[in-house]
Amino acid sequence: MSRKRPKPPVKPFKKKPNPLKTAKVTEIDYKDTALLRKFISDRGKIRSRRITGVSIQEQREISRAIKNAREMALLPYATNGR
Repeated sequence: MSRKRPKPPVKPFKKKPNPLKTAKVTEIDYKDTALLRKFISDRGKIRSRRITGVSIQEQREISRAIKNAREMALLPYATNGR
């Protein structure tokens, strides 16, 4: 006799709101450091889109803008954890 275990209830997936849409941002610019800092951790690493809730295309634009801002010395590079 094999008894099947009841499956635990599945929690419904709730999509995060897009922070760019809520702030009504149409263009991502490397000079807008206040906006770009929202997508950088305290150590200076770029946050993943799973955490931020942006689309794939927006994540690419954000990462490109952050890298340009780092080259222009507007934003810091990732720091060492030591």
